[in-house]
Amino acid sequence: MSKYAGEQILVIPRPLFDDLGSFQGTNADIDKYLPVILNPENNFFMDRAAAEEDPTHKQLIPYAIFKAGDKFLHYRRGKSGGEARLHAAGSVGIGGHINPIDERTDHLGEATYMAGVEREIEEELNISGSHSQKIIALLNDDSNEVGKVHLGVVHLFELENDQVTANEDAIAELQFLTLEQLQGEYYESLESWSQKCVDALAQL
Repeated sequence: MSKYAGEQILVIPRPLFDDLGSFQGTNADIDKYLPVILNPENNFFMDRAAAEEDPTHKQLIPYAIFKAGDKFLHYRRGKSGGEARLHAAGSVGIGGHINPIDERTDHLGEATYMAGVEREIEEELNISGSHSQKIIALLNDDSNEVGKVHLGVVHLFELENDQVTANEDAIAELQFLTLEQLQGEYYESLESWSQKCVDALAQL
């Protein structure tokens, strides 16, 4: 039996991404990519076990970064996390798949996507106080096996305070760090997506 237990996840065909203009790293041209990617005519649910081994499709992954004051949330991925290839890596992003449970009246459009973002964050973090958020970039990394089958949508959450705790064992050693710390002593231990996000944050 598959370790994904028949999970269905939202994907787009890789050729669609290539037609829009594939890239390596981050791309801040949200208006070029997101409306097309979130058009229900262009995405669909696919069996996760198949998708993880199929680079002809890209799994859509919200990747949320949390900022409190001048510091960013950092954690280490515990062994209970769903992606074994990322265990023990440092990360600045909370991410996850969009599943059928997230589907809203717009079928597979923006409301469905945002419902998935909210669910993932509620599952993984306890956040005290209010927050605002915006999408700041898309993220792609075809240099490794994990990245080849995923496409990230980077969200920046501005938090009222740093009172944040983990809601599951997959998130360990949670702390807030300055951009300088993330660019310095922590950089080499970050997963590749987080390295690319730190590079992008330095340019904001």
